Amino acid sequence: MSAAIDLSARNPVTDTLAVPPICFGTTALANMPGTYGYEVDPARARATIRAMLESECPFVDTSRIYGLGRSEELIGEVLRESGGLPGGAIVATKLDRDPDSNRFDAAQARRSLEQSLAALGLERVHILHLHDPEHAASLDDITAADGALRELQRRKEEGLAEAIGLAAGRVDVMMPILRNWDFDAIITHSRFTLVNRNAEAMIDFAAGKGIAVFNAAPYASGVLAKGADAYPRYVYQAASDEALAPVRGVEAVCAEHGIAPGAAALQFSLRDSRIASTICGVSRPERVAQTFEWAAAPINREAWAALEALPASTDDPEVTRDYRPD
Repeated sequence: MSAAIDLSARNPVTDTLAVPPICFGTTALANMPGTYGYEVDPARARATIRAMLESECPFVDTSRIYGLGRSEELIGEVLRESGGLPGGAIVATKLDRDPDSNRFDAAQARRSLEQSLAALGLERVHILHLHDPEHAASLDDITAADGALRELQRRKEEGLAEAIGLAAGRVDVMMPILRNWDFDAIITHSRFTLVNRNAEAMIDFAAGKGIAVFNAAPYASGVLAKGADAYPRYVYQAASDEALAPVRGVEAVCAEHGIAPGAAALQFSLRDSRIASTICGVSRPERVAQTFEWAAAPINREAWAALEALPASTDDPEVTRDYRPD
């Protein structure tokens, strides 16, 4: 049987900040049917955020661009209703490009954080990432000597964030930035799962530099949690039978060993010592409790051997994705 995962552990990001092994993503709560294929009403979203903040891992990840600000606004509403951020809770958000022009210079970076803090009702955040540089109008605006990345560093220097990170999709965009700039953390998403290892080398690189790795979307945007028949989408897109074949391979192994595929997908990330925290998107309050059930589910060595023997792609899983922030 696999060793139990200690959900009470706190993994260091900086000398003063440590995070739990599970973080909850709030993208779907912003009601983004173009991305997820379903809607989430505000009452359900707020109930889910409350469940996240009241859980044993009260760590939430959001962004200025999720739902064009709606994700942060919903978190802010819950925090105001409950009298502020609960003790021990951690909030991470992201600097984002202008959604209309895709401009992402230093001025936009400053504006993004100002809008985030206003929406959240906070004076500072624990972790602040620079988000999705691959979608910016110009990468030069980000990487220039006085660009958005330097602005990110200033926010930490000013005490507006305890830690700073890089959160993006494309590994080929992230790696040069990681080599040339200093970060406390990174987020990779959809690229280290049971069916894809596109971020493997980048995770090794970051871990070797002492950068905390947050692995987001272990369910490949939901299909490994909900099932290929119930949710035939892969990394935020309607999926063909060919794209779903690796997922069905996971499901077959899990059925043989009496395991929920969602439990295997989650624990694949949790059991990796290089991963400081696994970011799980949930869109219902009951999914928060289910996350902890899956984290604790027993999976024996034979099942892991069979799962790890399955072929996994190293290609970018989002190469054909039409990115939409709604």
